[in-house]
Amino acid sequence: MPTFLDKLCPRGELRSRIAALPQRVVFTNGVFDILHRGHVSYLAQARELGASLVIGLNSDTSARGLGKGPDRPLNNEADRACVVAALESVSLVTLFDEPTPVELLKLVRPQVYVKGGDYDIEALEETKWVRSWGGEARALPFVDGYSTSALVRRIRS
Repeated sequence: MPTFLDKLCPRGELRSRIAALPQRVVFTNGVFDILHRGHVSYLAQARELGASLVIGLNSDTSARGLGKGPDRPLNNEADRACVVAALESVSLVTLFDEPTPVELLKLVRPQVYVKGGDYDIEALEETKWVRSWGGEARALPFVDGYSTSALVRRIRS
């Protein structure tokens, strides 16, 4: 079995698995449906902010609630988790079913929370929580021209 499968982490094991990671833990979340250059650039930059990068991956149910279309995500949660886990920059991948990663974030309690620059970091509830335990919330520069939704539109036309 590929070693990247060891990076897949059930929610119930998160605390012990995170405690064993090199510390400064960075956390981000997303659907990561069709992985593209924008995603991998963003994840590599996120990892550079700490010693470990934990990914909260929207489950299929959670992703469908984001309004990206009835046929999204195109790749199921198990496939998306494996692809993200195979990246060198990623330390752990775990799923969340909720509309936002707030409950998962409270469990992980990272030192750094990051989102892409297409989000207003100050408007996110996650920012409030991370700062409540002394963590840092940062928006990373958006890699313009890369979007799964745009890629899907291009494929369909």
